[in-house]
Formats: sequence, structure tokens, C-alpha cells
Amino acid sequence: QVQLVESGGGLVQAGGSLRLSCVVSGNIFGINVMGWYRQAPGKQRELVAVIIVGDGTNYADSVKGRFTISRDNAKNMVYLQMTNLKPEDTAVYYCNVRRISRDYWGQGTQVTVSS
Repeated sequence: QVQLVESGGGLVQAGGSLRLSCVVSGNIFGINVMGWYRQAPGKQRELVAVIIVGDGTNYADSVKGRFTISRDNAKNMVYLQMTNLKPEDTAVYYCNVRRISRDYWGQGTQVTVSS
């Protein structure tokens, strides 16, 4: 089992920044993908950014140049640095990891961007 706990969400004005953090614990051996997803009200959950271990990162077109995903292996942490936030970034953000073809999710953290 893998446990994920997100933090760092909140209310921010358009143009502002936030950094989301995700603590990864449990049986972390074999995790090959780590990422962030988001779900806005009435919409499907969508990929925001992902780290494919040994292969680099990918971003949704809507966040390229504004968001940066990173990880700290020593602390078992995954981060999402968000800059130049827009009202359309408002959503619940979920941390995700994939281990041996199984997905694990955190409980989510709310990000609200006011105009």
C-alpha cells in the first residue's frame, strides 16, 4: 500500500503563486510515475503534470510555462510549484503515484484563484 497526503492549497489572487506538496509513504519501492491531477466542479479529473521516473516530465498545455513538478527522493515528497495562477486553475488538486500498474491517490487539496 502507498499513502499520499497533499498540502499547500488555499485562496490566491490571479497572478499569484502556490506550492503544493505531497508526502508519499508506505511501500514506495517500484513507483514509476508521480503526478498531479485536478478536478474542477462539473468537470472530469485531468492530468496537470507528471514525472515518469527515468524519462522526464510532461505537462498539460494549459499549465506549461507556469507550473513545475518536482520531487525530493530523500524526503519522499512530490511538489507542484504554480505561478501566474488564473481563475480557471481553480480545482481540487490530487497527488497520484503509480506502482506496479496500480494508481494511488491523495485526498486532494483545494486551490481557489480569485479574479
